[in-house]
Amino acid sequence: MPPIVSINDLVKTYPGGTRALDGISLDIQRGEFVVLIGLSGSGKSTLLRCINRLVDPTSGTILFDGIDVTTADRAAIRRVRRRIGMIFQQFNLVRRTSVFSNVLSGRLGYRSTWRTIASRPTSSDVAAAFENLGRVGIADRAFSRADALSGGQQQRVGIARALMQKPEVMLADEPVASLDPATSHSVMKYLEEINKKDHITVVCSLHFLSLARRYGTRVVALKAGQVAFDGKPAEIDERRFKEIYGEDAEEVEIGPDRPQPQPLAADGAEQVDPSR
Repeated sequence: MPPIVSINDLVKTYPGGTRALDGISLDIQRGEFVVLIGLSGSGKSTLLRCINRLVDPTSGTILFDGIDVTTADRAAIRRVRRRIGMIFQQFNLVRRTSVFSNVLSGRLGYRSTWRTIASRPTSSDVAAAFENLGRVGIADRAFSRADALSGGQQQRVGIARALMQKPEVMLADEPVASLDPATSHSVMKYLEEINKKDHITVVCSLHFLSLARRYGTRVVALKAGQVAFDGKPAEIDERRFKEIYGEDAEEVEIGPDRPQPQPLAADGAEQVDPSR
């Protein structure tokens, strides 16, 4: 079976000369749970955002289910994005509106223009919104304002919103970076469930190697915009770890009973176009 995502020699150089991706080639198979790891600035976010063309690559190709995303026009990209869910580190919710409205926005790519303008969801969309909120355990907060929820609850809203698309691939960009250890595991378990039960391919960037080992079926490590490791989580031994993170790095663990450690990555955001 052909891969759901095929990336070949992908390069992204931002204005100013920052080369975020430097010749990435990867095939992602249907049903995988791929975890991207690496220091901040290694290219994780940029790679995820190139897959659904939130960021335009400089060169190279990305095929999604045989469709060349890198050359697709706006209409084709819109159709592709319907099939690719996205979960963000900072949740990207409309904070002053209800949880229910935020989840319904996951159907915007399918709704007609007049329904979008009139805010008239179909009965099937309403039913799906409550079903997906139920799946992540917050149906009782459907009519609360999004900014009244905790960080973990807001991220669950983000997952429910992405599920509204009925995606074939779920991209998660540092989905637990701002959450405490126990909440991090809670969110990761929802991603694990949709991967295993719904057979949705997941590509998720993480800072913590312990989470990557626990939830990933495959780990891809990036270093300076290139693939430094691609294999099973258990194959990352101490030597591999030092190659990815540097000789002075120390592995940290994250668990429900542990205080929040500093991430393996250096402080600071990835060097990317600020307008992304």
